[in-house]
Amino acid sequence: MSFLRNTIAAGALLLAGTTHATDITMANGSVHFSTPDSWLGIMETQGDPELRVFQVPDTSPTGSTALARVTVTVKQVADVNEFQQYINGFTAKAKGLSGYQPGNTQGPNSTAYTAQENGAQFSYLERYWFKDGHAIQLRCVRPAQSQAGPAWKAAFDKGCDAIAEHLK
Repeated sequence: MSFLRNTIAAGALLLAGTTHATDITMANGSVHFSTPDSWLGIMETQGDPELRVFQVPDTSPTGSTALARVTVTVKQVADVNEFQQYINGFTAKAKGLSGYQPGNTQGPNSTAYTAQENGAQFSYLERYWFKDGHAIQLRCVRPAQSQAGPAWKAAFDKGCDAIAEHLK
């Protein structure tokens, strides 16, 4: 019986450890945030810049053809001028996307727009911070229209907003 009890205890500890898998640390510990448990880490790079990409599952038919995702990119910069160049570089790339249309921004150092990806319209929201010698970009990308409905869209936006609160 002690083998069964130990196996169950070990399994419970393993599962308990996975609840913290959504806690993310970047830039040698100077950037911290958490993602919702359902988000899947699909890409990660180390170095400078450092990048984390998360897929936000959409179980509707839209989700099989359109990848909703959230990206956090961190790069060392020397000063505010270099931070502004960082933002300008991403802005130039955005304006080069097929079907680019500016949207309503949500404050300073943020930009919202729509563009085409694989024939579908996507909504983009990018936010930027200069913190501890690092330029930080949060990029939230989702289909402009998803068959998952308004609750999925609200959950996606809520998850992005929660990361933004941690990155401030």
